Amino acid sequence: MRLFHLGWVYPPRFSWTLRASSKWCLPGIHCLTCDAVWSSTGEGYPSVDLSSLPDSKKLRPRVEEDFAEFNRLRELVRPLVPEGVPLRTGATLGPLVGTGRGHFPELLFPAPAQLAIRREALEQLQAEGVRGLMGCPTELRLRGKDAPELLELQIEPRGLLHPACLPRGLPAPCVTCGRQSFTLPKEPILEAASLPDDRDLFRLANFTTVIVATERFVETAWRLRFEEVEFRELRLL
Repeated sequence: MRLFHLGWVYPPRFSWTLRASSKWCLPGIHCLTCDAVWSSTGEGYPSVDLSSLPDSKKLRPRVEEDFAEFNRLRELVRPLVPEGVPLRTGATLGPLVGTGRGHFPELLFPAPAQLAIRREALEQLQAEGVRGLMGCPTELRLRGKDAPELLELQIEPRGLLHPACLPRGLPAPCVTCGRQSFTLPKEPILEAASLPDDRDLFRLANFTTVIVATERFVETAWRLRFEEVEFRELRLL
């Protein structure tokens, strides 16, 4: 099995702008145990609809000082997201909301760890047998003639970096908030036993900004000439 880190092309080949953010998110926290003020990046569930949740107004970018309150909000959301996902601070929820204009490629990054796709591109990938892709409706207002329909891909955390590539002496996660801070290794290695076998696109649960594509996804994207993404092969152990 060959796996690849999916990233964006820079400088971009297409001219477009997009000012958008997710409708809801779990707040950042100030943990009194480790004294860190933090919010993670990358984990997102655009399929989730929290409009009927009484406390949905509290699910926005801010810092929550009371970890018990943060945990209460997280547990309100948990039945609505896929089973077993981390649901860390900063996890985004619901559709992308915003405006944009320009010439949009087949795949694009509204933010460094979010991936959007034109509807026709998603249908092409699915027709070619790429597995496990969930395109979620957005609330984007795109200007310009023949503006496409953009969907956000829900990319779930399903694999892990192998301990062999993590820093030596890495402290254990905080017992309260779970924070464990380290930078992405220059040569990431994936833990083979942790990887899913039912999907061709996923993100790493212990480094959620890393989006991983299978060889099937990569070969299909190349064949369809998707231009605004690039792939770097990853090692497995």
